[in-house]
Amino acid sequence: MEKTIIATTNAPAAVGPYVQGIRTAGLIFCSGQLGLIPSEGKLPETVEEQAHQSMKNLGAVLAEAGSDYSKIVKTTIFLADMNDFAKVNEVYKSYFEGSYPARSCVQVARLPLGGLVEIECIATE
Repeated sequence: MEKTIIATTNAPAAVGPYVQGIRTAGLIFCSGQLGLIPSEGKLPETVEEQAHQSMKNLGAVLAEAGSDYSKIVKTTIFLADMNDFAKVNEVYKSYFEGSYPARSCVQVARLPLGGLVEIECIATE
């Protein structure tokens, strides 16, 4: 099965040994995106700002692959604090029209670079 690496300067570069995304078998697998601002390499202060930036970063990777938010079929949200669940939900839902994708949301012990939220997704082409 052929796979194509997806890379864009409109989203933060990987902070480890992985790629921003991979396209294979008609699907796009986007690595988890922190809320890093690509031009600055910094995280905004609030969880809402980080959630918006995380979704924008996913959008940039999807756009590079010729996809968009409407083609997302599954997301996973990683939170540093489950008390932020409602705040992140408000931001998250603003990126979708109509139906939402399948989703998991979990609290983790820690995120890279001290992030408050990280979001990954699977989308169709």
